[in-house]
Amino acid sequence: MNVVRVDDPAAFLEAARSLLLADEARHNLMLGIAATARHNRALYPEYLAWIVFDHDEPVAAATRTAPHNLALAAPHSEAALRALVDAIDDDLPGVVGAQPEVDEFAVAWSARRGVTPELTFAQGIYALERVLPVPAAAGRMRRQEPRDTELLVDWLLQFEAEALHSLGDGDDRARRIVEDRLNADRAGLMLWEDGEAVSMAGFSGETPNGIRIGPVYTPPELRGRGYATTLVAELSEQLLAAGRRFCFLYTDLANPTSNAIYERIGYVRVCESAEIAFAGPS
Repeated sequence: MNVVRVDDPAAFLEAARSLLLADEARHNLMLGIAATARHNRALYPEYLAWIVFDHDEPVAAATRTAPHNLALAAPHSEAALRALVDAIDDDLPGVVGAQPEVDEFAVAWSARRGVTPELTFAQGIYALERVLPVPAAAGRMRRQEPRDTELLVDWLLQFEAEALHSLGDGDDRARRIVEDRLNADRAGLMLWEDGEAVSMAGFSGETPNGIRIGPVYTPPELRGRGYATTLVAELSEQLLAAGRRFCFLYTDLANPTSNAIYERIGYVRVCESAEIAFAGPS
């Protein structure tokens, strides 16, 4: 096993292509981050990646955009996981990836570094190729406009606090995300409007054949009216019509309501994913 470290997202995508595209949905997060960094390096100035080769074949990969968690792709290769653990010299706050490989990495990393792995939350990775008909909510979809910035920053912070268990200390980062997506070609935020803005859904993280939906958020007092369901269905349909073969999204497995909604639209669970924090040293 040979581990190569690279800091060029374009070089990473080229070298790890066969590994990542063998299961594009499973690896959509890593593909999307690298594609975003390739097109706009300012968004991820500290991009780093590691690729494990068995002879000339990539068998595992990991990427990190500090200070965030490590993202992992290492299907069915315990030896490759051990090689990554040996090669990565960063102090990692955590790791995210599909199961079971993310669990195996966390165990090996914790044993090597004397830290304790703690599950932050479990997610489902979903993929869609065709939108199923769903009842339409009142209103219409539109793209974000400059006048929506303050509302979208507030909604993004509320989404992160509720769905991602954020402590709400990312005001500047949330504003940067909203403003960056305003005029982006490969990402954006869409609003559902019923007299006023009532729900949002984003898209970003393109892959060679797909793109990721998220975040999706409706204020609590406006839920139960089908706004997010209709918005995600229309946005997914629009992205597929524009030439994407797949749409991907992540769900909180602890929220059966949202999982059922996406399945009604046509999303199919590909695998389960976990975010694991490293506490310690133990």
